[in-house]
Amino acid sequence: AAVDYKKVNEDMPLLHNSMKEALRLCPPLILLIRYAVKELKVKAAGKNYTIPKGDMVLISPSVGMRIPEVFKDPDTFDPDRFGPGREEDKSSPYAYMGFGGGMHSCMGQNFAFVQVKTILSVLFREFEMEMIADKVPDIDYEAMVVGPKGDCRIRYKKRQTSK
Repeated sequence: AAVDYKKVNEDMPLLHNSMKEALRLCPPLILLIRYAVKELKVKAAGKNYTIPKGDMVLISPSVGMRIPEVFKDPDTFDPDRFGPGREEDKSSPYAYMGFGGGMHSCMGQNFAFVQVKTILSVLFREFEMEMIADKVPDIDYEAMVVGPKGDCRIRYKKRQTSK
């Protein structure tokens, strides 16, 4: 079957949620840096704080998206956490920061989801895939953009088509 926009954008909730979960567990940016343009009162872990106007605020998506009060079993890969009935990413405005958040969130995130889902759907349809390494590589937090540390190869085998 042909790949079309509706199928890719609306009819692939498991693939979409799996991508969100991969970004939750392995966000590409270690740190988001912002300046407080006005005084801001926040409450965290039952305590009240004030961030003064002009202060620099540093947010780590890697830490923030693994808070157990927000994401149940935060170190477990569970794409269903984004599905109907759970939607853990909507428990607070910035619970999920896979593409940043607020007015500075990535303007290309919808395009990124459609592009990657298109590529993956064709690969999944046309090939059988097998990870060559015996385990998923560790995360390289020392790189400017986070990625796998070491080898991360996959073996592709063309699927047999019945005619």
